[in-house]
Amino acid sequence: MPNEKLNDIPQWTGRFYNDGVQHEDMFDKLKEECGVFGVYGHDEAASLSYYGLHALQHRGQESAGICVSDGSEFHYHRGMGLVKEVFTNDIMQNLTGPVAIAHVRYSTAGESRVANAQPLVFKYREGDLAIATNGNILNAPEIRKELEREGSIFQTTSDTEVLAHLIARSRHEDMLQALKEGLKQLVGGFAFLILTKERIIAALDPHGLRPLVMGKLGDAVLFASETCAFDMIGAEYVRDVQPGELIIVDKNGIREERFAQQQRKALCAMEYIYFARPDSDIDQINIHLARKRMGRQLAIEGFVDADVVTGVPDSSISAAIGYAEQTGIPYELGLVKNRYVGRTFIQPSQALREQGVKMKLSAVRKVVEGKRVVMIDDSIVRGTTSLRIVNMLREAGAKEVHVRISSPPFSNPCFYGIDTPSREELIASAKTVEEIRKAINADSLHFLSKEGLQEAIGRMDEGINGGHCMACFDNDYPTKTGDFSKQMISRV
Repeated sequence: MPNEKLNDIPQWTGRFYNDGVQHEDMFDKLKEECGVFGVYGHDEAASLSYYGLHALQHRGQESAGICVSDGSEFHYHRGMGLVKEVFTNDIMQNLTGPVAIAHVRYSTAGESRVANAQPLVFKYREGDLAIATNGNILNAPEIRKELEREGSIFQTTSDTEVLAHLIARSRHEDMLQALKEGLKQLVGGFAFLILTKERIIAALDPHGLRPLVMGKLGDAVLFASETCAFDMIGAEYVRDVQPGELIIVDKNGIREERFAQQQRKALCAMEYIYFARPDSDIDQINIHLARKRMGRQLAIEGFVDADVVTGVPDSSISAAIGYAEQTGIPYELGLVKNRYVGRTFIQPSQALREQGVKMKLSAVRKVVEGKRVVMIDDSIVRGTTSLRIVNMLREAGAKEVHVRISSPPFSNPCFYGIDTPSREELIASAKTVEEIRKAINADSLHFLSKEGLQEAIGRMDEGINGGHCMACFDNDYPTKTGDFSKQMISRV
């Protein structure tokens, strides 16, 4: 079998690797969506939000922001970079008040610039308004064009701003009625946190595509994209926000309403496979345990005799452990991730650039040398990542490399908040499993079946796919997509 060299694989060409979002990730992984966090009724709302964002940092490393209300005015700060880079002690001291919403972002629609960093803050006839969201609004371009024809002036290229304009232009005097009217016009996957001077409102799309949970810390009410944010601050999980639901928290307590009836339940399956942290629970299902079950099911469906099992850090470790437990093949740390490279580093010399993948990932030679290795990964996107890692293992002396993927072939783009390449760039959209195996230089290749994935997750809601969105695998989108793939603005 040919052993392609890493220097045959195109590397980045700019002065900096990952300098902004225009450079292709050397690991060709799906980009995180966004993360939201909210607090009502705590004197240290900004500090809680800061720690909550730290826990959600994996969902977005491009920008971060916190907006706090003291009851009479907003105090907010947003910036490009990681949470620890955006917020200093001096900045945090100015974010005073008991109510806050916060956001970490990786752009899926809208340019990568500070103007698009969230929460977005607006002034309109009823007062101040701040919005943070996780997801993507499919029909935002059409709504935006219509609003601009009617005189609206947009300050950002983010699709989130569309909701603010719909609220501002509503004929309803009551803000909640205006919000409901605006939400009903949106198509897509979205989890909104909306802040006024005196309340927080949480809203989830009618299909429940994006995760959103509610918690409590003493008398304070919290919202977050994942439960790991509650664990970070010692808060208690209360429940998941339901599709089409509106939860209002103010001085009168918690009020539950609806802006739409629940449609086909379609929680994103990739949350369980890749995006969510292993210590998070989604719909009360632990992510680590679900991934272990994926690995076990993968072993049942795609067993291969080997000497060692290893996982691609970090999201595939749980599945690799499950595969090893099911087969009895020892699990070993065959691949090690360098956690101190950072998001941006100066381009090295030509010789080192040709080995660029090793700056973030290394094979443990003494573990894989002379061994038949099963390499577990969560997905294959373009195929470049798998090729690089397979070759790395071979160069470290692996006798055989068998690739097992804990998800079905990823053959369709996501329109609901995950940054994915076009269908033409997805290797599984045009190649058979055997053709992909050859392209990534593996001795064998097996993907987890869609049925096996659904069983491993363990959410067996009534309806299609047990209540999951698996459009990236089966092309069955829960909402109308129309010509969205042609209309997406500045998708990066």
